[in-house]
Amino acid sequence: MDVTERELTDPWEGVLAAPVAGGDIGVLVLAGSSGRIERERVRLLARQGMTTLSIRWFGGPGQSPGICEIPLETFTAAVDFLRSHGARRIGVLGTSKGAEAALLTAVHDARVDAVVAMSPTARVWCNVGPGRDGTQHPCRSSWTWRGRALPFVPMDDSWTPAEADGEPVAIRGWYELSERTFAGLLPAAGIPVETARADLLLVAGGDDAMWPSLPFAEQLARRRRSAGATVRLIARHDAGHRPRFPDESPASPSPRFRYGGTPEADALLGAAAWPHVLDMLRGGG
Repeated sequence: MDVTERELTDPWEGVLAAPVAGGDIGVLVLAGSSGRIERERVRLLARQGMTTLSIRWFGGPGQSPGICEIPLETFTAAVDFLRSHGARRIGVLGTSKGAEAALLTAVHDARVDAVVAMSPTARVWCNVGPGRDGTQHPCRSSWTWRGRALPFVPMDDSWTPAEADGEPVAIRGWYELSERTFAGLLPAAGIPVETARADLLLVAGGDDAMWPSLPFAEQLARRRRSAGATVRLIARHDAGHRPRFPDESPASPSPRFRYGGTPEADALLGAAAWPHVLDMLRGGG
């Protein structure tokens, strides 16, 4: 399918791709803590007939340099933008911290019809990097809504990595330790997906070395089911943090982090999820 593509600079850096023939499905694509604009994924979804937007939601001009007290209004404004471009059904597809943002956007904005949460979390975490004031400590929430910080779980800074200095680090254990240390804060920080009107698809790998996304996804699914809300969970126990859809490039190795899984397992998880992603975004239920 032929698509058009446009670079954006205002109100955020981003890219918008749309089928030449038009369409009434709009999708917001959110990267995680890499901060990148997901150009390849935008093009992939646009070729499937969807008007697709990816934005830089931190680290850009006028934005917080880190994931610290990011206004969820950033994402509801992106919903406004997609609707102004003809979208009548709105989906948000996010990965990792982007999945956290996607889930919270659906909780707070009933116009979101579908969420695809890749390698998600079940709760709000503290900041990753500095806020607008340039400082990283003390811990603050990753997100705000209407000017108020959302309840969050801090990180236990007593954690030390198992890897030798200079090796890529698996930080999953840091999140698991922090959950135990701050167990009393978990209920308030839980993402109340059971209140969201949106359809929900969760995609997670059991070998995720960044955080325990499969246990998180299972917690989210239980919350939905306990409230009688629908949910789909697609998982592979040998996949890691970065599932890849068909025709997407393999994820680049990182000198800083271990992501778990293998390129083959991550591609198999993405391939298994892909028809469900399209069905969910198109409103197949």
